[in-house]
Amino acid sequence: MSSTANDQAASQRSLRKVVTASALGTTVEYYDFTLYATTAALVFDKIFFPDASPLIGTLAAFATYFVGYAARPLGGIIFGHFGDRLGRKNVLIITMLMMGIGTFAIGLLPSYDSIGIAAPILLVLIRLIQGLGMGGEYGGGLLMALEYSPRERQGFFTSLVHIGTPAGVLIPVGLVTVLDSTLPAGAYDDWAWRLPFLASILLVGVGIWMRLNVTESPEFVKMRAEREVQSLPVREVITRKPVTVVMSILAKVAESGLFNIYYVVAITYVTAELDLDKGPVLLAVLIACAVECGTLPYFGALSDRIGRRKVYVAGALFQAVLAVPFFLLMETGNFWAYTLGMTLGLGVGHAMMYGAQGALFANLYPVNVRYTGLSVTQQIGATLGGGLSPLIGTALLTVGDGHWAWLIVYCVGVALISSAAASRLRAGEAPEHGGELPGTTVDKADATATPR
Repeated sequence: MSSTANDQAASQRSLRKVVTASALGTTVEYYDFTLYATTAALVFDKIFFPDASPLIGTLAAFATYFVGYAARPLGGIIFGHFGDRLGRKNVLIITMLMMGIGTFAIGLLPSYDSIGIAAPILLVLIRLIQGLGMGGEYGGGLLMALEYSPRERQGFFTSLVHIGTPAGVLIPVGLVTVLDSTLPAGAYDDWAWRLPFLASILLVGVGIWMRLNVTESPEFVKMRAEREVQSLPVREVITRKPVTVVMSILAKVAESGLFNIYYVVAITYVTAELDLDKGPVLLAVLIACAVECGTLPYFGALSDRIGRRKVYVAGALFQAVLAVPFFLLMETGNFWAYTLGMTLGLGVGHAMMYGAQGALFANLYPVNVRYTGLSVTQQIGATLGGGLSPLIGTALLTVGDGHWAWLIVYCVGVALISSAAASRLRAGEAPEHGGELPGTTVDKADATATPR
């Protein structure tokens, strides 16, 4: 075998290893937050807020859920700073430990009946630590895959990292469904809810091992060798590309917010408002997430061919149209209706946006500020979208006396805002190295150039 062939084989092995490690990190990330969101919707009102009414208790549980999201922008700035200055790899080991140990600790947390007000206070503190870690996790994991992959296939390879999101929903929701359906009545609400939290340590162990065995991003190594490291990346991002930052944050809101509407608020609506069994809707979420694991790489590859903005905007508009049919399907109480609604929402609408998102957002920033820029976009957008949507959705159900009319206004509104913002983005070919922020970015697929 020639030297060139050997180099290509080694590069492919490195790419596979990096993509797998990054996808596993995303799985841990969403395992943590999905498990919390699902348990908050089903159990935490009784465990940590037992004196409140069911809906108010659920609102309080979602408020602690939001605390984790609120910490994410700060985590993104902190870890983005060190990721852009010191490298992606070591930062990612720290963030995974913060998320995983936090989830494990929640599984050991005493209830309100055992230690009183200290229980929800400790829960909030753990959520803060998790949020800081999650804030730094996404940007680094995705950039490792992006910066190892060929430019013309960045959409596809970053979408493989994003499979960790539906997988991170699939695993905990699957565990919750199995435990709830096989254990004696009341056992899950009483003590078995802790088991999926404790089991998370297994994923963390595998993830840490994999990350210790990958090498640093080649684009970062080149940028650092050429001494183009920025002293304060967040200042460069905010002062040099403010319009890009704002538009990308707004573009992110619907992707994150509607994802949580489908699997968090819809579960609450079916179980709390319609007083229906949680088993069928949880199984519908599982099926939809399994479908999304397959559709994400399809839409990622499609974004490489026809343009990332086009796929992303189409996904947002699809979800705006889906809003009313989705809740009509939820209202039926029928398993197959649940499954169809969830699959259209997660497996099609969300997958279109999320499949194109990694390469779309990352290529807005040059290498020397890319970790910070992507983290700011991702974490502020996710906080305004996914962090607030369970609170807003539950509150709108309360205002509407259990009906979803006002919730539809929210879903359609954020979808249209995100589609309009995304249409303003010009995600170009990432510069080969850091240097000064580029004056022009070019979307290879769209073949347009936009002066900044």
